Amino acid sequence: QVQLAESGGGLVQAGGSLRLSCVASGTIFIDKMGWYRQAPGKQRELVAVTTNRGNTNYADSVKGRFTISRDNAKKTVYLQMNSLKPEDTAVYYCYVHGMHTTTLNYGDYWGQGTQVTVSS
Repeated sequence: QVQLAESGGGLVQAGGSLRLSCVASGTIFIDKMGWYRQAPGKQRELVAVTTNRGNTNYADSVKGRFTISRDNAKKTVYLQMNSLKPEDTAVYYCYVHGMHTTTLNYGDYWGQGTQVTVSS
């Protein structure tokens, strides 16, 4: 069974910073790790994703402000968020795409979500 544990959300003033962390546990060979977010009344959207080849992709709205990184040995992905804006307020979900090493099936896995609130 694969589980994702997120941490690091909270309340911050506009212009501030937060760092999110997500640790994956279980028998999985991880390909992609990343973050999505969902604001009230809106669809879930990609924030940033990184592959095990080192490729990264960011939403245009966060380019230059957010940085994604990962520690493969720890099965952990981080999201450093700087210059936060009120429109960044959302629930942030950790995302992992990988192969279960027992079934050899690829799948998508999601964390429970962590709230990020940016006050103006």
